[in-house]
Amino acid sequence: MTVTEGLEQWIGRSARVDDVVTPAPCAALSATLDRDPTPPPPGAMLPAPWHWLYFLPMPRRSDVGEDGHARRGGFLPAVPLPRRMWAGSDLAFHAPLHVGDAITRVSTIENVTEKAGRSGALVFVKVRHEIMRAEEGAPAITEFHDIVYRDAPRPGDAPPSPQPAPAIAAFERRWVPDDVLLFRYSALTFNGHRIHYDRRYATEVEGYPGLVVHGPLVATLLLDLLRDHVPGRVARFTFRAMRPLFDTHPFTVCGAPTLDGTFRLWAKDHEESLAMDASATVG
Repeated sequence: MTVTEGLEQWIGRSARVDDVVTPAPCAALSATLDRDPTPPPPGAMLPAPWHWLYFLPMPRRSDVGEDGHARRGGFLPAVPLPRRMWAGSDLAFHAPLHVGDAITRVSTIENVTEKAGRSGALVFVKVRHEIMRAEEGAPAITEFHDIVYRDAPRPGDAPPSPQPAPAIAAFERRWVPDDVLLFRYSALTFNGHRIHYDRRYATEVEGYPGLVVHGPLVATLLLDLLRDHVPGRVARFTFRAMRPLFDTHPFTVCGAPTLDGTFRLWAKDHEESLAMDASATVG
């Protein structure tokens, strides 16, 4: 019997959410990124990937599981593995969103697959999100979001072998994650996952050495760095989480142009190991 047995019924399942691009979340994220927190005016363009501030999941308190996420078996399949993380995304930004836009997101379960990892079974759930302005039919953003579920850690499990980060960056910024940064981002995205703010749960239940830095926060910091050094609108962005980052040590976000005109972006931990690998196209 496989872990994914019976989960095929979720493939093709869809959900729709409506929202409005309001200025307050943008101002709050700007403050969190140590930028000017003045609320943007109506019509201001939403930076990539700040659409993650909208369409927030809002399960009732009684529908929240032990890990702080909504109990499984609703829109997302009931994967019987305890640990869940954002594995990566592939985003195409077809047209900008602006403050004041009424927006719609249609999410569809694309696939559910099982793989064997060093520490046991891994289940990947791929979700396609199509985000559009209410008055338009074509998506402004198409995102393929990969979620990974894994088993609880076992005594003696060896961590995955680190991969060295690129040695040379054209631009970089060092971040010192702390409880406040992680709490504020959790609050901004209404993310109840306890690995980001509950140190006892993160260390004693899920076996991490500290609080886990959010994958989408690291991805946002990569594009925030790119914005500081490269003018233009992001057209494509892909990222893959390679190794978790924790609040126990600083980390660095880096970037450099490539020969094909794209930009390679990456995050590295305090030991120079690759934590997130990404690519962006501007223009």
